[in-house]
Amino acid sequence: MTLSLTHVHGDRITVAHGTAGTELLSYVYRPEADWEAPKPYLHPIRTLSGAVVTDYRPNDHRWHKGLQLTASHLSGQNLWGGNTYVHGEGYLALPERVGSMAHVAFEEVGADGDRAVVAERLTWHPHGGELWAEEERRIEVRDVDPDTGSWTLTWTSAVTNRRAEPLRFGSPTTHGRPAAGYTGLFWRGPRAFRGGRVFTAESPQPPESAGAARAAGSGESCEAGLMGSQAPWLAYVGEHDGRDGHATLVFEHAPGNDHLGEKGAHPAHWFVRSDPFAAVAPSWAFHEELVLPPGETLSRAYRVVVADGAWDRARVASHLAELAW
Repeated sequence: MTLSLTHVHGDRITVAHGTAGTELLSYVYRPEADWEAPKPYLHPIRTLSGAVVTDYRPNDHRWHKGLQLTASHLSGQNLWGGNTYVHGEGYLALPERVGSMAHVAFEEVGADGDRAVVAERLTWHPHGGELWAEEERRIEVRDVDPDTGSWTLTWTSAVTNRRAEPLRFGSPTTHGRPAAGYTGLFWRGPRAFRGGRVFTAESPQPPESAGAARAAGSGESCEAGLMGSQAPWLAYVGEHDGRDGHATLVFEHAPGNDHLGEKGAHPAHWFVRSDPFAAVAPSWAFHEELVLPPGETLSRAYRVVVADGAWDRARVASHLAELAW
C-alpha cells in the first residue's frame, strides 16, 4: 500500500500510489488569478485505476477548481471567486469584494507507507489585504484498499477569526437566492459526471441516472429532495468519458463537527447538484449565517472516499462502518 510524495516547491504537492505511481491527487498552493479568489486546491484527484474525478476552471465557473475550501459570502467579501450575488440584482462583477486565502507555511509534508500528510498554515484576506483569519489545515491520504478499489482523503480545517468583530459566513441563499447555499468544502466533478446518481443513507434509492429519472417523467434531477437536507454522508456516482466505467465519491462529516451550537451543528446542510454540473458541498451556511466571534475558532473535518465503480447504499454504508476517524 506504499504511498509516495513529490513536492515542487512553490507550486504543488503530489501523492502517488503503488509501483505504477498512480497519482491520486495534487495539492496546488501557488496563487492564481485574482478574479478567481486565489486559494489552494486539490486537482486532479484520481481513483486507484487513474480515472480523474475533479474538474478545473470549467467554462461556466472558472473559479471551480477540484476540491477546495471556499467562503462565498464572508462579512461582505467573496472568497469564492467570480461574480458576487447581490439580492435583487443577481450576480455582479464586484472585484473590490473578491478576496483570497494565502499559503504561509507547511507544518508537515510527508508519506510513510500507507499514509500521506500535508499540514499547512494559511491566512484569509479581503480584497484590501487585511488579515481576517488564520487557518490550520491538514489533508491526509489513507485507507488505500486495492481490494475495494478505494482510498480515503480527510480534510480538517480550523479557522480562527483575527478581526476585532465577528466573521459572518453566508451564502447566496442566506442573501436571497434559493437552493444556492454553497460555502465551505466544495467539490466540482468532471463534465461527464453531469446526471450522476446522488443518495444518502436516508434518501430513496435513486435510478441509474438523473436522465433515467427525467425519462420516467419525474421532471427532476436526481438530487431533488437532497438540496439543503441533512445527513451524515452523501454519495455521488458518475460515469466517465474517454474510458469505460464509473466512480463513486462519498462525502462524510466527522462526528465532532458540532462547534458553535445550533447554527453550526453537525451535520451541515448539503449543497448538491447533478445538473447542469456535478457539485457537492457540506455547507457551513445554507439557510442561516454562521457567526464566528473575534478570537474564536471554527473547526471542521470531512472524509471523502474515492472509489472505482458504481457503489450502492449498502456498499457505502458497509465501507464507512469499517473506517476509523
